Amino acid sequence: MISQRFIESIVGLFVLIAMLALLVLAFKVSGLTSFFPGKGFTVTAYFDDAGQLKIRAPVKIAGVQIGEVKRIELDPVTFKAIVTMRIYKKYNDIPDDSSASIMTAGLLGDNYITITPMYSQAFLAQGSQIQYTQPAIILEKLIGQFIYKLGNTDKEEQHEKP
Repeated sequence: MISQRFIESIVGLFVLIAMLALLVLAFKVSGLTSFFPGKGFTVTAYFDDAGQLKIRAPVKIAGVQIGEVKRIELDPVTFKAIVTMRIYKKYNDIPDDSSASIMTAGLLGDNYITITPMYSQAFLAQGSQIQYTQPAIILEKLIGQFIYKLGNTDKEEQHEKP
């Protein structure tokens, strides 16, 4: 007959394994860390304004995720945002004259980077830099410019009336 202590040990071991599995699942789903990062290469791009771009934001081509943002830093000389991206290894045929833009998912969604491939026969590789970039469109700035122009239009109309 199996002893009570042995059964309790087996149940305790099962509970411990289940808790570890749930912990790994929680980290994988949340994207906070990657225990098994895929192989790939890093490329950089300089942006005038990175907006609300965050680390681990997706990098996409035609809506398909091909990588993620690895690091965002400020260049102390040009005061531009240096964005380092990790591109998955299987997407190693992206032309090196491609452009990168920071886009927003929906009206108020998270920012991500989209790459628009061009026509060069040379490809992005480890340490490459994307030359052509378009900064994030900041909704608050657009609204501020719109209100400013509305205010100036009203003043001009008042000055024109005799």
